[in-house]
Amino acid sequence: MTAPTMSAPPHDTKPAPAKKVRGRKPQHDDGGPVRRAGPLTVGGLIVAAFLSIFPLYWMVVVASRSSEAAYSWPPHLLPGGNLGENVQRVLDNPDAAIVRGLVNSMIVSGTITVTTVFFGALAGFAFAKLRFRGKNVLLLAILLTMMVPIQLGIVPLYIIMSELGWLNDVKAVIVPFLISGFGIFLMRQYSIQAIPDELIEAARVDGCSTWRIFWNVAAPALRPAAGVLGLLTFMQYWNDFFWPFIVLADPGNPTVQISLKTLNSAYHQDLSQVFAGMVIATVPLVVVFILFFRQIISGIMEGATKG
Repeated sequence: MTAPTMSAPPHDTKPAPAKKVRGRKPQHDDGGPVRRAGPLTVGGLIVAAFLSIFPLYWMVVVASRSSEAAYSWPPHLLPGGNLGENVQRVLDNPDAAIVRGLVNSMIVSGTITVTTVFFGALAGFAFAKLRFRGKNVLLLAILLTMMVPIQLGIVPLYIIMSELGWLNDVKAVIVPFLISGFGIFLMRQYSIQAIPDELIEAARVDGCSTWRIFWNVAAPALRPAAGVLGLLTFMQYWNDFFWPFIVLADPGNPTVQISLKTLNSAYHQDLSQVFAGMVIATVPLVVVFILFFRQIISGIMEGATKG
């Protein structure tokens, strides 16, 4: 009878940290050299960042000054101390109905964003990974909807809303835009690269239904593209003025862009109040951008590396 042998302790599989070699240039994970930005590139980025941020900064400067200071020359370059007072004047303005406009715009933009992302992801996954009769014809029809300017459909769409009795109701702003052809096409293109066919086949072998494959396998992989699509959709319908101005003729039921137009009348212009209203209307966009920031950066970086 042989004596039991003691097994050797398992080796530590954790890789040792890479040693820094003096005089050696930093490299990417694939072995390629890391290129440092030159002074011209850095200077161009600083100028581009300044030009991008300056309109927002100037909006805050004018909104924080008195009405007389907004028209002074040379202009003030630093914020004043009247921002709170000007914001309160906008909130108390009964003609603008800014609070009602914020609520309506939040309902409109939020509802359209959720439905556009959900139905875009669902249809994009189906067009990219499922086989069904008439798929190419349906995809071509969706692409054609992206080529028709919205101005061409305004009159028939207005007649439909009037026949339904939805004028002066936010339903007229929400329902026609619940699904986006651009959203479906974007999610289809992203699904082709982000979801391997082998992963779907493995899920089918495990007995998953099509809906469970979409929800448990495809939806997590589509999160970066969904974040980008959600932000673009929210910004588009938050800043939309044309269609809400046509169907929401009741001054007591505006969106936020119609409320801002009320602040700037032809007979009396108070720039400090108008810019204070713009500050109020910008805050929700900044909050949404912060919430989707990680998904946006992830989607942009993933698209850049794959491209």
